[in-house]
Amino acid sequence: MKLSIYQIDAFTDKLFGGNPACVVPLEDWLPDEILLKIAKENAVAETAFFVKGKNTIHLRWFTPDLEMDLCGHATLAAAFVLRVHLNYEDDVIVFDTASGELRVLCEADILTLDFPSREPVFAKMPKEIKGAINIQPDTVLMARDYVLVYPSESMVANLEIDRAIFDQIDLGTGGVIATAKGSSCDFVSRFFTPQATILEDPVTGSAHCSLIPYWSKVLDKSDMTAMQLSDRKGTLYCRNRGKRVLISGKARTYMVGHIWID
Repeated sequence: MKLSIYQIDAFTDKLFGGNPACVVPLEDWLPDEILLKIAKENAVAETAFFVKGKNTIHLRWFTPDLEMDLCGHATLAAAFVLRVHLNYEDDVIVFDTASGELRVLCEADILTLDFPSREPVFAKMPKEIKGAINIQPDTVLMARDYVLVYPSESMVANLEIDRAIFDQIDLGTGGVIATAKGSSCDFVSRFFTPQATILEDPVTGSAHCSLIPYWSKVLDKSDMTAMQLSDRKGTLYCRNRGKRVLISGKARTYMVGHIWID
């Protein structure tokens, strides 16, 4: 079986920046174990698979380790592939996903994700996270992910993880966000996943489902610009809309090819 594959750098306008995602269009769903093996072989943070139906597009996301309930950068990458490579003409792409209906608005070179808001609440930090980080936060919150709030961007940039301790905790599909007010943008973040093949995710769209409502309250503004401080870096344009958040960014094509499945 021959399948098309696209590798897209999401939340960036520069190659080798942002977060790389692979996108594999399918005619019909393959067994889950095959999808997971493809994602593991691709060796990027997320691989998006989609099947086009009559009225919607069914979209799923896999890391090299498991299926995710929500992924921002791979959704943006899938929409980019549909528009740029597969000549999808609608300005709004509707995906049917494990997190419900997700819409992507396509305007020129900007793609806007319409995602559910996941406002974090105060939480107690697990001992595994506390013992694994070299700098302790001022505030600990949680939604799907733990959110560690720091007083400065430099603290987030200089955060280090002791993986031997960190991997002792199992957060399922969740991870740990470190965030602070930005010096050249509204807020910054980094994202770490315990027990994952890829420890630090370069740019995490879904994390902003929690970061946007939090920083919107703290900064008293609905429109914000965010940066993720991984080595690859990425820029996200954010808007708080109550129960929904809008996350916008650009993308670049890195690779187009084929894979063969026995």
